[in-house]
Amino acid sequence: MTERKHSALFRYIERLHGERPWGAVLDAGTGVNSIRWIAGLPTDRWTAVTGSAGEAARVRNAITVEQRPQDRILLGNWADAQLLKDEIYDTALADYLLGAIEGFAPFFQPYLFSRLRPLVRSAFYVTGLEPYVPAARPENRVERLVWEIGRFRDACILLSGGRPYREYPSPWVTDHLHRAGFVVRKVKRFAIRHRARFVNAQIDMCAPGLKSLNDRALAQALSERGEALRAEALEIISAEGALRCGRNYVVAAEPE
Repeated sequence: MTERKHSALFRYIERLHGERPWGAVLDAGTGVNSIRWIAGLPTDRWTAVTGSAGEAARVRNAITVEQRPQDRILLGNWADAQLLKDEIYDTALADYLLGAIEGFAPFFQPYLFSRLRPLVRSAFYVTGLEPYVPAARPENRVERLVWEIGRFRDACILLSGGRPYREYPSPWVTDHLHRAGFVVRKVKRFAIRHRARFVNAQIDMCAPGLKSLNDRALAQALSERGEALRAEALEIISAEGALRCGRNYVVAAEPE
């Protein structure tokens, strides 16, 4: 396989998968990053599922190779028992799906892997983020700042009527994979280096919701707080290159 530029997590999955054929691939919680990766793999076919019509359009526009007739982008919700009923895939990916599903099927996370299990013939890869927002206030300045940005973001989302992502730790993932009938083969964590793009994205996503708040004094105060967090974070990034905080993970499993 030719060398392609993708995240360290996807490159790790490629190494784990080795020379095995990818076959039919299910991108169970598709996004721009995962579809660009999967569309470039030597697959027989792929199906990409998202619960968001807007995300489906972004995914479609992000594909840099020609989409084949057998490849599909589907709008659906895994809480729907009829979604992909009786279909099966050689390889499946749940790329940050546990966190994202909170906005589409709240409280469904404990059932997700059991829902996906009948669809997976061979390999299942789960990526995620070790939760940091629910943790106690960190003492380290950088960790405290990332924690505050996360809490600011979630507070703004809640105030504007949305549902924040709800991340789950890797031990929870491995436990629920076992319960669902998978065997966990590998777990690897990756240290995160947050750069300016991350900071700006976290603060900027709050702006539309703040504009809709009826309490304009509260909206202004929150906007000012967000800009203060942005300025502090970008100052550290300028001096140190990144905010070194947190870990992503990859869990590799297969059906029993």
